[in-house]
Amino acid sequence: MNAHHRLRLSSWLLLGLLLLSLSTWADSRQLDIAQPSQQPLSLTTHVGILEDASRTLTLEDVRSAEMAGRFRYEQASSASFALGFTRSAYWFRLEVGNSSAEAVTHLLVVENPRISIVDAHIPDEQGGYRAWYTGADRPQTAKAYDNRNFVFALSLPAHSQQVVYLRVESSIGLLVPLQLWSVDAFHAYEREDYMARAGYMGIAIAMILFNLMLFIALRERIYLLYVTFVLCAVCALTIKNGMAPDWTLAGLPLNSNVAYYSAASLALSGMLLFMRSMLQTARLLPQVDRGLLALIALYLISPLIYAAALPQVSRVAILVYLLTAFVMMGVGLACAIKRQRSAYFFLAAFGLLILGGATTTLRALGILPTNAFTEDGLQIGSSLEMLLLAFALADRINVMRRDKLQAQAALLQTQEQLVETLQRSERELEHRVAERTEELQALNSRLETLSLTDALTGIANRRHFDEVLEKEWKRAQRLSEPLALAVLDVDWFKAYNDHYGHPAGDSCLQQVARTLVSLSRSTDLVARYGGEEFVFLAPATSLDGARHLAEKLVQAVEALALSHAGSPLRCVSISVGVAAMCPGLDDLPQTLLQQADAALYRAKSQGRNRVEHG
Repeated sequence: MNAHHRLRLSSWLLLGLLLLSLSTWADSRQLDIAQPSQQPLSLTTHVGILEDASRTLTLEDVRSAEMAGRFRYEQASSASFALGFTRSAYWFRLEVGNSSAEAVTHLLVVENPRISIVDAHIPDEQGGYRAWYTGADRPQTAKAYDNRNFVFALSLPAHSQQVVYLRVESSIGLLVPLQLWSVDAFHAYEREDYMARAGYMGIAIAMILFNLMLFIALRERIYLLYVTFVLCAVCALTIKNGMAPDWTLAGLPLNSNVAYYSAASLALSGMLLFMRSMLQTARLLPQVDRGLLALIALYLISPLIYAAALPQVSRVAILVYLLTAFVMMGVGLACAIKRQRSAYFFLAAFGLLILGGATTTLRALGILPTNAFTEDGLQIGSSLEMLLLAFALADRINVMRRDKLQAQAALLQTQEQLVETLQRSERELEHRVAERTEELQALNSRLETLSLTDALTGIANRRHFDEVLEKEWKRAQRLSEPLALAVLDVDWFKAYNDHYGHPAGDSCLQQVARTLVSLSRSTDLVARYGGEEFVFLAPATSLDGARHLAEKLVQAVEALALSHAGSPLRCVSISVGVAAMCPGLDDLPQTLLQQADAALYRAKSQGRNRVEHG
């Protein structure tokens, strides 16, 4: 054979090998499901994927020869397609075949109940396609199989092939785990799956009832906050797992992603409220506590945002959830550093919950792979959190019981000491009767003085004023003399107290009282009527005389030049209402007091730092 013929033969052999390899490659795309298996088969390397950015492609479009070549196939096996936060629709193409002599049925499972839209196109017996239009944002009655995930039956006759198409899109992160199960294996898995979730529900219900009983018994708000948080968390996890009732809320299915994100936000707001109460952040971390309140307010209004624009904010919401997890751990660590006992239990219990939630969130972002721990991380963490928190609640009760026993022991010791003191006093009483009598008389006199004196300012109190007013009123009736009364009020005192603090407010009242006393006569009575209000009783004084005296009081207080940032005058001032009358036999002292009060009201309404008369 010459060289020319050998070259032609070699070319034909190479061409045949190339065609054979192409045929083998094409056949490798087809998945033979003739043999049953007890384990699920991940389909990430067996299905072709096509992005539909415009979300307008139809089944006829993707079945065309032109589109068939545009499907891409993954080279590395993974648990799911992590497509991220995309607004595109995606088509999946799966070629399956049955090489056996008997018909077989397998189940195609999309193991993520949070996908908004799942359209399955399954070949039927007439050579066409039957379409199933389902998804999280659609009624659950549209499902092909009653399961929390999306399950579709693939029935292949003997020695046959089929091409199955799936179309998915989501308003949140798009994660598509595709699995192929044998019917028996999936039923077994299904029972175990629901048993595990029923176990979680049992734990949650037990903790809810336990804490509710503690709230009823102890009347402590922290237990009611915990019950609220657990209820919201259970609702969020029930929706997340696709197990909520087939109800609608404001036109949206209860299993929708809007409801899921809203329930998650409410659960986090409940957790933050519980954390504030448990760790006492308002006392230990006041500035951080204000930030927590702002975060709670954001979560409470977030359902409105999700209802209006979930696709646009879903990625941001996930990041805020992660940030909240780190904030709570940081708050727990800060309180633990301050040796807050409950913080240690919080870090142990809620650390597991936050870790589980973080794994679920990172799975949604496509950072972590899909497995039992990342898919149900939030549920696992929540279960462990509830169990650990039960120990924290038990410890709380033990601490309360220990403190009660210590208080009882201290009380008993005090009682014993008191008995010893009384016995010793009784032995000494016979020798000191006279001395004790004198001391008691002096003490009674002092107590009487204290009962008529304001403890803060040292001037007469309201009780003393009422007694003197009654006495001077009768005297003025008897002698037909005028009796004048001035009612004074420190202007904008609440703002002063709020700005400078209570110690400064007390000092202000003391200085005002000393000023009033310094301008009073020996026959006058200056008393603190209540709060920042004072009264000035002047016997045998006309209205003009009382007004003149009141104006001197206004000027004297203003001359103190006490800074007051909350006053338009920038200093402390008083408003005075003055009244005077010669009481008749049928008149009552309350008439004079009412006239002075009305005049004080006019002084306040007309700008303050002034005197008005009745």
